[in-house]
Amino acid sequence: MSTKISFVIPAKDEEKSIEQLYEEIISSVLPITKDIEIIFIDDGSKDGTFDTMSSLARRDERVKVIKLRGNFGKSIALTVGFENSCGKIIITLDGDLQDDPKEIPKFIKKIEEGYDLVSGWKKKRKDPITKTIPSTVVNFLTTAMSGLKIHDVNCGFKAYKRSVVENLHLYGDLYRFIPILASRQNFKIAEIAIDHRKRKFGKSKYGFSRLISGWLDLLTLFFIIRYLRRPGHFFGTFGLFSLSIGFVIGLYIIYLKITTGGIAYRQPLLSLGILLIILGVQLLTTGLFAEMIIFFQKKEDHQKFIVERINFGKYPS
Repeated sequence: MSTKISFVIPAKDEEKSIEQLYEEIISSVLPITKDIEIIFIDDGSKDGTFDTMSSLARRDERVKVIKLRGNFGKSIALTVGFENSCGKIIITLDGDLQDDPKEIPKFIKKIEEGYDLVSGWKKKRKDPITKTIPSTVVNFLTTAMSGLKIHDVNCGFKAYKRSVVENLHLYGDLYRFIPILASRQNFKIAEIAIDHRKRKFGKSKYGFSRLISGWLDLLTLFFIIRYLRRPGHFFGTFGLFSLSIGFVIGLYIIYLKITTGGIAYRQPLLSLGILLIILGVQLLTTGLFAEMIIFFQKKEDHQKFIVERINFGKYPS
């Protein structure tokens, strides 16, 4: 296989897992190709994670390390990794050893079959019930909303063609919905069942706050699925409805003024009509501004989050 493969691995406080993960990746991928790079992104670790990554980079020039200025979250970490990678195939894994690198050949085979993105499915998940139940609910709702039949939308073990990562715009916690975002751009998506292992070192970063943010992200996903490229339609629909009701109320008040000569007892209705007209104009204006922002938006420079890079050449253009 001549296609270069990039591994992008965000990690926070995983110093005990990194070296074993590196060794397992090398063992799994070398029978397929030697043309690889392993990019570790230290997302604000407070332990010896960065030192372990740096040690590996000194031993093996295929290991590249990016240290972020602090903890910016997985979306930024992944984006920085994607932008600094050079492989035609990009594979992402979590840094906690729960993703088994022995599954890598299955991902590559599926990509070679013509799929643009291959997502892992932790069919037998080795996580506590506090993670599995919320995840199951979110996966069900995500599938229902998007129509994309996928069991485990948030699995961190994925393989991408470069064209997919170049068209992803990740922020907040949207990394959880990468297959959905890719499918909205008509990329071909596949899913494969993978082995999932119990956490060996450290502790999960998943907490109650992430559960709350997961529900809020579903609202964001709902908007993105239907109105990503036309936010003016979302705000405009409600704006026109509000404006129309307010206009009708205004006509009714004018009719009463002409026919009866007084509208004192209709004052609350008049106030409602004015309020609806103002609200309608504001919603329409918001929709137009949103369309203008999308039209003129510039891609964010994620290099500003980086404080150190190891085994890289010049910054990518």
